[in-house]
Amino acid sequence: MRLKRFLLRYYPPGIILEYDKGGLLRTKSIDLLDLTVETNPDELVKDIMQSEPLITESRTEQVKKLIIRLQQKQSQKDHDRFVFSKELKAHILPLTNVAFDKSGSRFLTGSYDRTCRIWDTASGTELHTLEGHRNVVYAIAFNNPFGNKIATGSFDKTCKLWCAETGKCFHTFRGHMSEIVCLAFNPQSTLVATGSMDATAKLWEVKSGWEVATLTGHHAEVLSLCFNSIGNQLVTGSFDHTVIIWDVASGRRVYTLMGHKAEISNVQFNWDCSLIVTASMDKTGKVWDAASGNCLATLVGHKEEVLDVCFDSRGQLIATASADGTAKVFSASTHQCLTTFEGHTGEISKICFSPQGNRVLTASSDKNARLWDVQSGACLQVLEGHTDEIFSCAFNYEGDTVITGSKDNTCRIWC
Repeated sequence: MRLKRFLLRYYPPGIILEYDKGGLLRTKSIDLLDLTVETNPDELVKDIMQSEPLITESRTEQVKKLIIRLQQKQSQKDHDRFVFSKELKAHILPLTNVAFDKSGSRFLTGSYDRTCRIWDTASGTELHTLEGHRNVVYAIAFNNPFGNKIATGSFDKTCKLWCAETGKCFHTFRGHMSEIVCLAFNPQSTLVATGSMDATAKLWEVKSGWEVATLTGHHAEVLSLCFNSIGNQLVTGSFDHTVIIWDVASGRRVYTLMGHKAEISNVQFNWDCSLIVTASMDKTGKVWDAASGNCLATLVGHKEEVLDVCFDSRGQLIATASADGTAKVFSASTHQCLTTFEGHTGEISKICFSPQGNRVLTASSDKNARLWDVQSGACLQVLEGHTDEIFSCAFNYEGDTVITGSKDNTCRIWC
């Protein structure tokens, strides 16, 4: 094995090694999830050298410089306030979802008007309209980190794969018997997973457009799904109150996670693939051990349905959003509630952490989005201006731009 070059990953902090093995270019990552500005770079380099044979004595200074760069990034001041930049009259019917590419230079909007649109973030210019679906475009995604392909899932029972540069449709994935409501690319961008109201998930090959596997085991709608960061497992959440972990290579069920008493609203792996978090209409979240399928904790405190849940980029914090109008942050290790965010006057349907993990963004039926400080629980800003409920919100990779998408047919850019 011969090390070719280093790549830096800011969120979560890590160093990517690009190396040659048997004439093939491969990559592996050194995750630095516990890195802080107080970490001693010299001691960390020694630890890395002991566990990673590709890092030899001659490379230590390079690695130290990369660690210092990551620490400098961590010490940068967070974006405390966002200024309204543009309102885009994006669609003729309500928006369903918004999504950034990895660089944050482009974003997507899906809509009830049967289209998906690609936008330039800086200018607000529409780059392409993706037309061809015959019903609501409900689920959308870039194949990040590559950003050269887009997947759209529709109530017309199909998923389409598009070229992000030209807007050309590569494939139409047909086979579901009912609406497609969630989708995801695997990290390698070789597969797309789709979840449907027909109680199945399917895996599709990006290159050929062929169906690779149908994942059967749920008894009701599959409402959410997520690949782990390695791409060897997929987790699905269903209206049948269960969550299933699947082996991607074989398409076989690994574990069925049982314990929720109502429909599952969202599922997510943490970064190092050790944990899964689930949100449910039973007013709780649950934390599961991905290796054993055991439930580690139940996240309680909400008075109504938990509509969304997510990990921060390092997988150390969990945020929940509820129909009771509050959001909460829990420790992923102790499962204790650290903060409760109060201020919305309607249900909170979407929640996400900033890439840095110090801020939380919430979207609500009260027509506002809010920016919160994770540590204090203080509302830093109310993002006002939409005239109907906000269905979707997202940070870009740097955490300095926010997109909100609404039932009022518009999206708003905040910088």
